[in-house]
Amino acid sequence: MGSPNTLPRARPTASGGYLPPMQRIEGRVAVVTGAASGIGRETARLLATRGCRVAIADVAEEGLASLAEELREAGRPCSSHVVDVADRERMARFAEEVVAEHERVHILVNNAGVALGDSIEELSWEDLDWLVGINFWGVLHGCKFFLPYLRREDEAHIVNLSSMFGFGGLPSQGPYCATKAAVRSLTETLHGELADSAIGVTSVHPGGIATNIVQNARFYDEEGRARAAEVFARRGRPPAEVAKRIVRAIERDQLRLVVCPEAHVFDWAKRLLPVSTQRLVRRLWSRVDPSSATTAL
Repeated sequence: MGSPNTLPRARPTASGGYLPPMQRIEGRVAVVTGAASGIGRETARLLATRGCRVAIADVAEEGLASLAEELREAGRPCSSHVVDVADRERMARFAEEVVAEHERVHILVNNAGVALGDSIEELSWEDLDWLVGINFWGVLHGCKFFLPYLRREDEAHIVNLSSMFGFGGLPSQGPYCATKAAVRSLTETLHGELADSAIGVTSVHPGGIATNIVQNARFYDEEGRARAAEVFARRGRPPAEVAKRIVRAIERDQLRLVVCPEAHVFDWAKRLLPVSTQRLVRRLWSRVDPSSATTAL
């Protein structure tokens, strides 16, 4: 038997027929947000290596430019776009730019994401708007503005980056957990709504990955940031590992992709013992320094 997170090779539709997963990656047009670093950068690299024309987007212009230069020097067709995914009007223009440049869109990877480190009580509305704008609205903007173009294709796929924190709530990470849970639910909703289309969807739930999320997070404790960054650098798995799993999930039409042992443990604990798991989290939290919480992002 296969993994419970993997759909059959041919997925049933609402009308009783079957749609196959994506048959090929080569020659497709792939859009990747948050592509300047981390999982987004490695996913864009891998898709380009597999023969995709890629449209990469981020607010970090320097990292974006270096990736674009790398891909072009390797002979990989790409376009580079400075985009704040939280900006609705900019995201609408971004979709238009991609189609104007590449004529088509087959793969959308909504990867851009940020983190906060503080209690809900202490966080400012400005910081909450910042996080929700990128982590949730950014994903919804991508889905909403690119879906009309994805529907035109013979096959297409949407990948939305959630997190192991999308399975449950952790102190000092409330808004982050909430937005990642929302991304999971949004992806599952799309899975049902797109049942009669040629568009597959995947929700990705990584555990500890060595990305720049800590460096780019808004912390109120710089010592906590330093400790978390050290743990990420020492224990985090390489983003390229997640990128490989993402591309494989596209090819397999995998609805839920869980990466890293700690993510699998948290996922199954919440399924089997949801209340007991949260009680355990609360007990453990009382024994640790809250500023170290982001080490599992």
